[in-house]
Amino acid sequence: MQPIGAVVPLDPAFAGRVYPPTDPYEVEREKIREFALAIGEGHPAHHDPRAARALGHRDLVAPPTFLSVLMQRATDPVVLDPEIGLDYSRVVHRDQRFVFGRPVCAGDVLRLVVHIDGVRSLAGSDVLELRAEAEDVTGGRVATIHMSLVARAA
Repeated sequence: MQPIGAVVPLDPAFAGRVYPPTDPYEVEREKIREFALAIGEGHPAHHDPRAARALGHRDLVAPPTFLSVLMQRATDPVVLDPEIGLDYSRVVHRDQRFVFGRPVCAGDVLRLVVHIDGVRSLAGSDVLELRAEAEDVTGGRVATIHMSLVARAA
């Protein structure tokens, strides 16, 4: 029996677990503009549909890191999963990267499917490697998002 307050290491057997697709998320022009402003991205393709179309996009194009907003929502079921037992009070964001099949544009309706790719120990801390496949509603690949979280040692 574990003492009260004991930190139990994450079980590597959770690697390979796949979570159900998120609800569809419609990428709206104003959300793109808000995100671009928040990160200091002033390129006209993120603010003016005519500028985006002049570059070959069908509408405003989202900054690449825009998908981090969707990823945060998509990973909630993982980090809050009682079976996994992640102590979120000890979690820090370690890494994130994006591999795009195509740019994200206003009007896209996206779903993410989150996979646990790995669970390992690193210097006494738990590392949770997550991957989300972002697809449009037709099933077309938009991007793959890789995220690494660390639950610091107690």
